[in-house]
Amino acid sequence: MSESESRSEEAIEYNLIAIGSGSAMNIVDGLINQNPDMRVAVIDKDDPGGICLTRGCIPSKILVYSADVYRIASDAHRFGIDVEIKKVDYEKVMRRMRSLIDPEIETIRKGLGQHPSIDYYPEAAEFIAPYTLKVGDKIIKSKLILLCSGSKPYIPPIEGIEEVGYQTNDTIFHLFKKPESLLIVGGGYIGAEFGHFFSAMGTKVTILEYLPEILSQEEPEISRLARREMKKYLEIYTNHQVAKARKTSEGKKELIAINRKTGEEVSFVADEILVAAGRASNSDILHPERAGIETDDHGWIKVNEYLEASQPGVWVCGDANGKYMLKHVANYESKVIFYNIMGHKIKMSYHAIPHAVFTHPEIASVGMKEKDAIRQLGKDRVLIGFSKYEDTARGEAMGLKDYFIKVVVDRESGTIVGAHIVGPHASILIQEIVTLMYSRDPTYMAMVNGMHIHPALSEVVERAFWNLLPVDYYHRMLEHLGL
Repeated sequence: MSESESRSEEAIEYNLIAIGSGSAMNIVDGLINQNPDMRVAVIDKDDPGGICLTRGCIPSKILVYSADVYRIASDAHRFGIDVEIKKVDYEKVMRRMRSLIDPEIETIRKGLGQHPSIDYYPEAAEFIAPYTLKVGDKIIKSKLILLCSGSKPYIPPIEGIEEVGYQTNDTIFHLFKKPESLLIVGGGYIGAEFGHFFSAMGTKVTILEYLPEILSQEEPEISRLARREMKKYLEIYTNHQVAKARKTSEGKKELIAINRKTGEEVSFVADEILVAAGRASNSDILHPERAGIETDDHGWIKVNEYLEASQPGVWVCGDANGKYMLKHVANYESKVIFYNIMGHKIKMSYHAIPHAVFTHPEIASVGMKEKDAIRQLGKDRVLIGFSKYEDTARGEAMGLKDYFIKVVVDRESGTIVGAHIVGPHASILIQEIVTLMYSRDPTYMAMVNGMHIHPALSEVVERAFWNLLPVDYYHRMLEHLGL
């Protein structure tokens, strides 16, 4: 008897195998509700609950809120309020975060372990054949598999970095001793948010970014304004490629970066390093190729428009497909997968994917950027709406300066194709636009015909649609405003 035949006989058969315990559980719960007798295997080598809960958006926003409170208190004197910040207790902030996160993780762990329909495998899995996985010393099989396995931090090729040691956004939530100084490799949303947090805690923060601008996924005028404001509380070096890492004689950590404009080598020294250069596929652990599951050149699982992999019955959501590494996208994808498993043919649409960056200032965006709209629609069809916070009564009361909203509209149809905000509560303000973009009539007419509370900050959204300009006029206005 061959080894494969022996394994096949020993395999445990399941109705469903889910790899990952984050958004995959939306599908698992829905299917068990439909059929309580089904047998399900849930596999997660990390703490259960998914990246968002255990080492992503939720713990990071708990920390960031403490930083927000600090910055509000620091600015109180502008409003006639004399506040003295006696101490920022970094360890207390970290322990508060863990006190909120850890019980949720343990509740999920207990629930998975005790669920009558679920066998919980808290260990790594790998494919050994189509529809067949090895988990620990067990072989399990199913014709229905959910690959919702998340991602891992991307570590760029920096000579000596492993020997020197570093933090990632997977590990830093357990760093209870505050570093007096911190080098952050990467100026995307992860680096920017942790820069905001650690600088508020009293750490000297330096961000090293390879590209010409930080937060390069945002509109250029938003990135510029964000950089200007962030430089008030941390140092930023763009166009710098980190090439080497080493320990100093004093026991600190040194990074050698190359200025991509001049070729000059520049040295940066700090107590700790945070590598925040993005996320990478962890499919190398799963070996999907053994199961006939195709991946792209970066290891992300390929899916069709229904989120099914190249192997029928294998469905993929969240980071694993490499499309949008955002929890709300994974939740939406899980909804689409559930209905498709149930026999409905629903295509996944990514036409209006919102995101927010919880820095100081806050940033939010949805849909197309200006250049994408011009490429797709043509310049003459694109209108840009613009409004500054300070031009509303509430924005003036809050003492805001230069923060704004930019909206992108199709001139012919009136359809809203994008929106971008930089300023307080950006993640809240953008939601009415996101909701409108998913409605049956995604034009801006509801925005201008509707009624906004006065004086509320939401008026900045309304006013952007009152001021729709051709692209060239918009940029002349930006130049005049110094933005």
